[in-house]
Amino acid sequence: MLKKLLALLCAIAASPVLVADEADVRKAMEERLGTKVESVAKAGYLGLYEVYADGNIFYTDEKVSAIMVGGQLIDGRSMKNVTEERLRKLTAIRFADLPFERAIKIVRGDGKRVLAIFEDPNCGYCKRLAKELLKLDNVTIHIFLYPILSEDSVRKSKQIWCAADRAKAWREWMVEGKAPAGREDCDTSAVTRNQEYGRRLNISGTPTLFFADGERVPGALPLARIEQKLAQTP
Repeated sequence: MLKKLLALLCAIAASPVLVADEADVRKAMEERLGTKVESVAKAGYLGLYEVYADGNIFYTDEKVSAIMVGGQLIDGRSMKNVTEERLRKLTAIRFADLPFERAIKIVRGDGKRVLAIFEDPNCGYCKRLAKELLKLDNVTIHIFLYPILSEDSVRKSKQIWCAADRAKAWREWMVEGKAPAGREDCDTSAVTRNQEYGRRLNISGTPTLFFADGERVPGALPLARIEQKLAQTP
């Protein structure tokens, strides 16, 4: 979607419009982008406005005379990635709203700490993460099968979901490299519905992690960072 928006913006004449407030910025940006704007807020830097649409953050001035697409806003003093931090907040969810009945549940120790991950069975980063997560204790991990890489990913997801012991089948494939070989003709609507649900959440890559506070973190997060986040989350 970001590439399409970039092409669209390049094709639009950058004629400035008179803008007075956030509502006007929203209207002007929706006209420019051709899509619904979820939120508009002052970025706190250089008089820019932060515009959130289609899972992306754009920046513009009060006249919408220029639009930054795909750029990262970095705080010059702390060197903090402002865009990344804001995206995590804007893409956060209510953890309790996740459809846990469509996930593989893995419990270790007392299971008090919770983590949800959307994963593709053919994702190399997911396999690396699966091995790292074996070191976690006192945690409940909800694995949402989210095959987005290939038809083989869909087939493997269905075979794992149809296994008598889904957690075992998942571990054997992701950690031990033992390919699932069971049936794939049980009720696999959970896999299809996960694909639809993930698209609604704009999950474009795997693994994508969700913590108890709803924060979303894309990518194979280092174990130390996961431990730190789990410790911080009530």
